Amino acid sequence: MPAYRASASADPSGGASARAPAAPRGRRAAGVVGLAVVGSRVLGLVRETVLAAMFGGGRNLDALLAAFQIPNLMRDLFAEGALSTAFTTTFTKTHETEGEQPAWRLAGLLISSVIVVLGAACIAGILASPVLVQITSFGFRSVPGKFELTVRLTRILFPFILLVSLAAVAMGMLNARYIFGLPASASTVFNLVTIVAGVSLALAFDPQPDWRRPDFGERALYGAALGFLLGGFAQLGMQLPALWRLGFRFRWRLACGDPGLRRIWRLMWPSLIAGAAVQVNVLVNAMFASEINGARSWLNCAFRLMQFPIGVFGVAIATVTLPAISRHHAREETARFGRTVEEALRLCFFLTVPAAVGLFVLAPDLIGVIYGHGKFSAFDTAQTAAALRAFAVGLAAYAAIKILVPCFYALDRPRTPLLVSTLSIGLNIGLNFLLVKVLGLGHVGLAATTGTLALVNFAQLAFHLRRRVAIGSAAAWLRLLAAIVACAAACGGAAAFSAEFLRGRLGAGLAGRALAVLAAAGAGAGAYGALALLLRVPEIVAMRDLALRLLRMDRQPEKRG
Repeated sequence: MPAYRASASADPSGGASARAPAAPRGRRAAGVVGLAVVGSRVLGLVRETVLAAMFGGGRNLDALLAAFQIPNLMRDLFAEGALSTAFTTTFTKTHETEGEQPAWRLAGLLISSVIVVLGAACIAGILASPVLVQITSFGFRSVPGKFELTVRLTRILFPFILLVSLAAVAMGMLNARYIFGLPASASTVFNLVTIVAGVSLALAFDPQPDWRRPDFGERALYGAALGFLLGGFAQLGMQLPALWRLGFRFRWRLACGDPGLRRIWRLMWPSLIAGAAVQVNVLVNAMFASEINGARSWLNCAFRLMQFPIGVFGVAIATVTLPAISRHHAREETARFGRTVEEALRLCFFLTVPAAVGLFVLAPDLIGVIYGHGKFSAFDTAQTAAALRAFAVGLAAYAAIKILVPCFYALDRPRTPLLVSTLSIGLNIGLNFLLVKVLGLGHVGLAATTGTLALVNFAQLAFHLRRRVAIGSAAAWLRLLAAIVACAAACGGAAAFSAEFLRGRLGAGLAGRALAVLAAAGAGAGAYGALALLLRVPEIVAMRDLALRLLRMDRQPEKRG
């Protein structure tokens, strides 16, 4: 069998220089972020599992998720979208060209502005909660008390947007100084505090006389909602000591005419509009889902599993890539910019395609093991597994978009993602109407629309980026994708065979089923890695070499002794 070889454009050294991190360092930094995100995603799954077991897949959990969705949409729009990308890009370039103190001053100006603007937005959101819930979840009125409950929970949760936006600014400062692990771990702390505080407050508000058969009601929902807020405080607070050690001192100042601040706003507005287009799609999906009792819960639980590989691979790689490409653009290093993006995308596809295959093959078993407890019924499990399979179609594209979008901001081309996102609104509405209303696919149709849109948006962004930056030849990409598809087929076959063989053989209890799923996933990953090594896919070879170097580094002190 012929070996798969790296493209001619690949740079084994990563194009390292005295001022730019080498490719292995980028992979290592992505690994650090990935490990931190793994912890966050695992605890996120635990959080969703606990909520599903406490409230089931119906009225109460739908209300809590819908209430959290509204401030969460603003979080995606501001904190983890426009604000984070624009600030990290501008802060990095300011630090690179003007020095440390001007960069810290810019950060202080932004924090003051965020407190004023988003503080006012929180007050407005609390007052307008009935209108917002009516827009996003009008179908809740068909279930007695569901709409009113969602309004009350929304008012509790709205301040979350201010907390998480400030946390995003802190994360941007730390990432720009090549500190990735700590800010990436902030989400882990958020989930941990949310679980502990939410469950504790739920029990305080709604004590359970029978621990063997708990029956949480509406009062417990308020405790869970307050747990989210406390988690937001923790996510911000844990990053502040690191900023203090770096020399940052916050001083309240407002100067709307500051050139750096104006640059952030200039980058933000197209991103805000683009992000708003994405959120319009989310809201449209929410409107369709609100007419199906339980759909919010099923889709949320399914997408939580999707977020695991997206966060571990897509977000981790994008987090490490953004400061690097911003520096390359500031120094007019176009070739290095392109190589960095190419390497990031190759690694992203290499890791996310098998993850998508694994989620598709093992969906029923995974959902049953993770969520099938307490009030989360077998019917809820089946509906959630169907949604997960539909979502998985667009997983790799969804993760790659996380890498591509910041590239346009680093290139001072924010209008391109804006155009792509805006065009997707019509396609989203049309597909939802076709799949949900005409074909009657219900919540599975909504998930399929999300996956399809990810594929379409990725294709458009990649096309526009290739017109400006060389990110690898078509032949090199075809060789990589052919190898990935072959390895992914082996992965899916091994996982499916193992799951079928082990199903029931290790026992019908939770431990036996969990062990069977882990074994099947391990078999799939082993088959994928083995065939990738046989084909000598550069990404697996680089990961193997990095692991061997790290092992040698760990053993060096022992040899000296």
